[in-house]
Amino acid sequence: MGPALDIPLHVKYIQSLGENKDDLVYHLTAHLRMNAVYWGLTALLIMKHKDALDRDEMIDFVMSCWDDEAGGFGAHPDHDAHIHSTLSAIQILVMQNALDRVDVPRVVKFILSLQQDSGVFAGDQWGEIDTRFLYIAVNALSLLGHLHELDVEKTVGYIRRCRNFDGGFGAREGAESHASQVFVCVAALAILDRLEEVDQDMLGWWLAERQLPNGGLNGRPEKLEDVCYSFWVLSAMSILNKVPWINAEKLTAFILSAQDPEQGGIADRPGDQPDVFHTIFGVAGLSILGYPGLDDLDPVYCMPASVIESLGLRKGWTALPRRQV
Repeated sequence: MGPALDIPLHVKYIQSLGENKDDLVYHLTAHLRMNAVYWGLTALLIMKHKDALDRDEMIDFVMSCWDDEAGGFGAHPDHDAHIHSTLSAIQILVMQNALDRVDVPRVVKFILSLQQDSGVFAGDQWGEIDTRFLYIAVNALSLLGHLHELDVEKTVGYIRRCRNFDGGFGAREGAESHASQVFVCVAALAILDRLEEVDQDMLGWWLAERQLPNGGLNGRPEKLEDVCYSFWVLSAMSILNKVPWINAEKLTAFILSAQDPEQGGIADRPGDQPDVFHTIFGVAGLSILGYPGLDDLDPVYCMPASVIESLGLRKGWTALPRRQV
């Protein structure tokens, strides 16, 4: 038997992240702050510690990142609005039951303004495009109850053009298949009820082949394993009802071996520095694998399944049954 998931230690690790504001790393990661709060909160909810961080403080932080000129949220106070930090803000507010703080029509307008003629979305006014931003737009509009305002055919058309000969999807048209892009395209299609666009068996095999002999998953052929793919690969397999196609026992052991036994948190692989990004995606992967003592994670939205169900947004995914301790 390897190590178990040390929930109290990981809760303490997440609580400590915002405390050391003098730390250089804190300032170097300002551009990810909103995402980091979402990652930390989601991990805490899945580990059943929803009150580990101060709710009012968190909501105040989110609202301090509002960019009134754009109608979206930045990653940090005084940062320009970006579609990624806008989704994280919406997810945090939905999980904290505080969406009434937001000017929803303005956010919807900001998101829709970023769709390009090709159907893909840009991340912000500067125009970088990526299938990630397309998924983010679909996810956010769905959570806000405004998916009906999206040009679905145009959006699905772009995803279709990103599909490759191996069944996978890339970051944009012509780009190679990559597990995280597979997740965003499959999850966007799931939200739009258009999974018939996917060759599910072919893609299921491509995803299953991401598992390496040590149990970890990689993002594309010939690459190293990384804990974050425990979510990107598994979530796509969960949406396609193919989680049993990988060796769950070996992947569980790999994720648990990447925990930091002293500070808490989970790293990309054993022995490396932990961070909140790999912590949430390690915990998310374990939830999909049915690890005992965790709450169900909705793989389409990467939020607690109970939250998504309460909004009436659940799609037809399956995880492994939750094992008892």
